Formats: sequence, structure tokens, C-alpha cells
Amino acid sequence: MPDIKILVTGAAGFIGFHTAQKLLARGYTVVGLDNLNSYYDVSLKQARLEQLRRAPNFRFEHLDLADREPMAKLFANERFARVVHLAAQAGVRYSLQAPHAYIDSNVTGTLNILEGCRHNGIEHLVYASTSSVYGANTKMPFSVHDIADHPVSLYAATKRANELMAHTYSWLFKIPTTGLRFFTVYGPWGRPDMALFTFTRNILEGKPIDVFNNGHHKRDFTYVDDIAEGVVRASERIAQPDPNWNSNSPDPSSSSAPFRVYNIGNNEPVQLMRYIEVIEECLGRKAQKNFLPMQPGDVPETFADIDDLVRDVGYRPATPIETGVKHFVDWFCQYYGYEPIAGRKQ
Repeated sequence: MPDIKILVTGAAGFIGFHTAQKLLARGYTVVGLDNLNSYYDVSLKQARLEQLRRAPNFRFEHLDLADREPMAKLFANERFARVVHLAAQAGVRYSLQAPHAYIDSNVTGTLNILEGCRHNGIEHLVYASTSSVYGANTKMPFSVHDIADHPVSLYAATKRANELMAHTYSWLFKIPTTGLRFFTVYGPWGRPDMALFTFTRNILEGKPIDVFNNGHHKRDFTYVDDIAEGVVRASERIAQPDPNWNSNSPDPSSSSAPFRVYNIGNNEPVQLMRYIEVIEECLGRKAQKNFLPMQPGDVPETFADIDDLVRDVGYRPATPIETGVKHFVDWFCQYYGYEPIAGRKQ
């Protein structure tokens, strides 16, 4: 493989870390960017970076996406071939408490990425979107061919804005862009604010877990290795204009510009209570459950139609939750020093 330099934003984050690992293993040169903010435990981010620094073809840049001049300088100096933009202020519920953080990181930060691509001949920008953009949509499974313009959280609105901004730059400047709508990602090295992390920790410590929507949520839980593999494969398939795109009946997932949007999900929604059962089985302990109503900004169900991803990128996520949750629990116990539980299912 020729020496191709790729910028990965959010490289110290959950998905960014796993994606950077896969790119490095494929022989790419990776420059990882992260601002190492304190939204969650910075030591976990540092530990991920330590793993990445073991690769000779990795370098880290401690930068904030929203800082316009340093970002412009980075692009001008490095001359990246491609960009994998995974940095964002994440979390639906936190967007109710700190809305400005979402605009700074997700909107202003993405604008700086797009400007960097525009002025430095980037051959492909792949960026993270989210299943949350489907918002008030109830038609299942969620399809990239359906309109997704009714977000129910500011987080979702910023990610939908990213898709629209990307299309504008694809249209005006012919920059190939691919947006990937992730569906409930989980796995080792995950974020401490996510359900799997808090459920596992609380069960191990004998504390109750908060089960929102009385456990009736359904989620298309997608293992992080499957997500990262999909991101890498999508980055290698540079977006092209859709020759069949019709401006009289515009398809939201493509364009006459080099712009594409895909879902990446497991294509098999699982009820939250089953997910908790699997965690209990892996830990050999029962959870104390605190049932609560649905929270503002949440949606009751997610379910990904991945036909376009399979057709165009040739990839289908397939890790069952029984396998993925076990990998997470094993990592969690080892990383945080919990003793394996006698009689635990293997």
C-alpha cells in the first residue's frame, strides 16, 4: 500500500481509537487529533492514546477543532490525503445541559474540517453522523432514503447539520464526502457515560441501574469493531456523484455531487431488557433495576436499514450482543481491576 496520510479526529475517543487502530494495521500513516476534554475521564482517553502510540506510523496532535487558525495550519502543513472526522461532543442528554458545547464542537468544528478539506485538496472526507438524526421518524427500519428533518435533541440537530454542511461543500467544491449514521455503538474502551459501562460498573458494585422507558427501548446495538471496520472500508471507497439522482424527486442519501450517507448498524434491534440480561449473564450477577420514564431527547426504537452499505461498501456488521458484551465485560474487569466472578458464563 502506498504511504497515505489520514487525519483521524477524536482519536482518543471511543470510536476514533478503534478506527485509528484499524487504519494503522492496514499500513496507513495516521495523525490523531483530540482536545482531550473532560466530558468524561481523561485518563481513559490517555490510555487509548498510549495504545495508539505503540504504532510507529501514528502521531498525536492536541488540538481543538473549534480553533480556526491552528486547524488551518495543521491542514496546510500536513497535506492529508483523507480525513476521518469522528470528533464530536457526544451524548443526547448532556445536550440539554450544555448546548453551546455542541455548537462549538459539532458545528464550528466541522466547518473548520470542511474548510481544511476545501483548501488542501483532500480526496475524501468521511464523517460520523448518528441514528439520532431520525428523531421523530417512526417508519422502521430507518432508511437513508427517507427524510430525517425532525430531530428531537440538539445533539441530533448538530449531526444533521453536519450532513447538510457536507453536501454544500461537496456541491460547491466537489469534495467527496461520506456520512455514516452510527447505531448505538458499544464495546471495549467504551465511554463511561454509556449504558453498558454504567450498567456493568453498578452491577459489579451492587448499585442499582437506571432503566429508562421502563426497559421498553429497542436499540440496534452495534459492536465497535464492526463500526470501525465500516468506517475504514467507507474511507477507501471515495464518494461519487449518483448518476441516477433526480432533482425533481431528490434522494437524501446521495446527490449529483460526490456525496453519500449510509447507516451502520447491526440490522437487528434488541430490547433493552435483553441487553441487560446478557450483561447479567456475563457478570454472573443480577442487576437491581430502577425503572424510569423515557427521557427528553430519547427515541423509543432504532433499527438500521443497511442495504446501501452492503451494496456499495460491501460490508455488513454482524457481531451478536452475546459476543460483543462478553468482550466488553472482559475488558472492563481487566482494565479496572475487578476480580472475575466465580461461575460466570464463559
